[in-house]
Amino acid sequence: MNEQVLDGPHGPLRVRVYTPTSPVGPGLVWVHGGGFAAGEIDMPEADWVAQSFAERGIAVVSVDYALAPFPRTWAAAAGAPEREGVHYPVASEEVEAAFRWAVHSGLTEGPWSIGGASAGGNLAAGAALRLSHGPGPFPALAVLAYPTLHAVQAAPDAALRAALDADPDADVFGPDPVRGMYENYLGGPVDGGDVYAVPGTASPAQLSHFPATIMINGEVDELRVSGEAFGALLRDAGVEIDISTEAGTRHGHLNQPELAAATASIDRFAARILATSPQNREQP
Repeated sequence: MNEQVLDGPHGPLRVRVYTPTSPVGPGLVWVHGGGFAAGEIDMPEADWVAQSFAERGIAVVSVDYALAPFPRTWAAAAGAPEREGVHYPVASEEVEAAFRWAVHSGLTEGPWSIGGASAGGNLAAGAALRLSHGPGPFPALAVLAYPTLHAVQAAPDAALRAALDADPDADVFGPDPVRGMYENYLGGPVDGGDVYAVPGTASPAQLSHFPATIMINGEVDELRVSGEAFGALLRDAGVEIDISTEAGTRHGHLNQPELAAATASIDRFAARILATSPQNREQP
């Protein structure tokens, strides 16, 4: 593991590199969550996840992207200090820049995938979408863990609503908190967000060149509504999509390495990432 500071699109950009024993396998640019305004590359959702992928033969570049502001009301509720920050498109463009750097870094032969968890899943999906609309390089795979992809998401079905009602501690991503999270990220109303900021608003035509995707959602998590809706959009666009729910989990289970479900998700993600390598695809 080592850290590098890149010449990012908005100033210095720190990344942490996790190198497997063999440098001939695939790579993954990984983005932690935290509601766009919190989280860091030492949290389990970044560090443990990246180490776990490296142990399975995948080179990982974990991105220390610039955070959105942490407003006074959030700080008071969390018992944390208020903090200034940046708005879209800074973090999104930093994630794209990290992917471009990784592809040409020589860390591994590749191919390179892009992924993230929660708000990091949004940043990864937005960067993948922007890359898909340009001349490349293109991610081989999008790897999304319980992502948020809609600023205004549909209501959960009756079964999920009942599960959330039975577990109030898990019921934290209703319409108002999600809208507020996006308004803070965007620095304005949610209807001002483009498809790279809110990938769930993309049309099938805009998603037609989006990379093949694997997504694992939490079971008792209202953001599952957003992930599943995006999965349906990808299917409509003809994109290969493997979407599943990790049983018995709330939002953020990759931030709890002690859970068997966290390792189970890593195993499924890793198997799909490893399958992007030509040498693995050629095996019977």
